[in-house]
Amino acid sequence: MPIFQDAKGKNISNFQKMIDEKKNTIRKYYDEIGHLYYGQYKDVNVDMTKDINARCESISNLYIEIEDLNVKILRERGLKKCAVCSTENNLSNAFCFKCGARFDDSDAVPADVIAPPNASATPSRNSDKKAVPATVPAQPAVVPSEVPAAANIIEAETIVEPAEETKEE
Repeated sequence: MPIFQDAKGKNISNFQKMIDEKKNTIRKYYDEIGHLYYGQYKDVNVDMTKDINARCESISNLYIEIEDLNVKILRERGLKKCAVCSTENNLSNAFCFKCGARFDDSDAVPADVIAPPNASATPSRNSDKKAVPATVPAQPAVVPSEVPAAANIIEAETIVEPAEETKEE
């Protein structure tokens, strides 16, 4: 067992080194953008927009890669992050222990197969949440019973308040 834990530690360390390298590259790009922008300011006839945009796009891609590496680190630790509340959960959890959001089936896939966790991951989770009542019979009984109760309370308050206001006036 200790050898397995050492391999996980090495993987986490390698992922962290890759993240640090990407952050250094991002800092370098920020510096280059500043120099390009200043050069454009100094000489109005020079258009550096393409170079600035290229570096901005590279920075965005590096942030996506860093997030992917952070997900891989979590997987090595046996954790996954909730898309709704960002709480770290055990890989075996089907629901977030903090907010109750359902994890989709892609959370069970190994880290090296997962797509980068950007905007494309969020819609699939949202679409899976909409499909939850059809696949999990216990959850529809809980959610609809809570919603009408809350709606009744709100309706009761709105009905009572105007009646009280008219009495006071």
